[in-house]
Amino acid sequence: MAAPPPTKDQVLSLLAAANNHGDISVKTTSLKQAKHLLLSLHPSLAADLYPYLLELQSSPESLVRKLLIQIIEDIGFRAVEHSPSLISSLLTFLRDSDVTVVKQSIISGTNIFCSCFEEMIMQFQQCGKVERWLEDIWMGMLKFKEAVFEIAMEGGSSGIKLLALKFLEVFVLLFTSDIHDPEKSSNEGVSQAVNISWLVGCHPVLDPMVLTTEANRTISILLKLLQSAGSLPGCLTITVVNWNSWVEQVQLLFYLTLQHADQFFMRS
Repeated sequence: MAAPPPTKDQVLSLLAAANNHGDISVKTTSLKQAKHLLLSLHPSLAADLYPYLLELQSSPESLVRKLLIQIIEDIGFRAVEHSPSLISSLLTFLRDSDVTVVKQSIISGTNIFCSCFEEMIMQFQQCGKVERWLEDIWMGMLKFKEAVFEIAMEGGSSGIKLLALKFLEVFVLLFTSDIHDPEKSSNEGVSQAVNISWLVGCHPVLDPMVLTTEANRTISILLKLLQSAGSLPGCLTITVVNWNSWVEQVQLLFYLTLQHADQFFMRS
């Protein structure tokens, strides 16, 4: 006999335990169970529960906050109109006092950023428009991007800065056209990651010129990091230098980038 479908009361009970119970193991187990039920509920029923989920942002337990971020990533766009408020909480977690929470926020935020960009392209190509709730998520992810850029430029944990640099790399890749012949790559079985090359036409929030300019600005930020490489921790310096080598080889379409790179290496 099939198990009965989950109810909202069951989820509320689990979220209350995750928020109020004194035992951390009970908190995390309850939250994981709540996630499973949330993903099982019909979106229209789950929608009423997301505000209660967000109450866990203020949990004193860093493990609960980290798990909450992972759940937000798992829920993703299933929340539809509620997704912007869920995903915007990642901005708060970027300034969390616990390093592991900040790291998880950057990791999950990077994944959501890529998924949102791909989903917008797909909607635009298939329907000629992008739904408002998805545009709202994208606006929130652009704020997330600016916050991660600041983290990459400021002092702090090397582990956090490494993840911020990884986000810079992903950002440039998304907004860089393929330098390979798409037909040739397809014939050779080369898998092409989603990027601005997939975009045909122009949308107010998907303007190729604006996005390409942002990619150029990102590489300029990287070069500033290279100029201060002597003051960076060893592993971080290696990461930045290796990333710049990749930029020189792959981002041949960016004249501005090469111009910045030439100026930098002439001074070196």
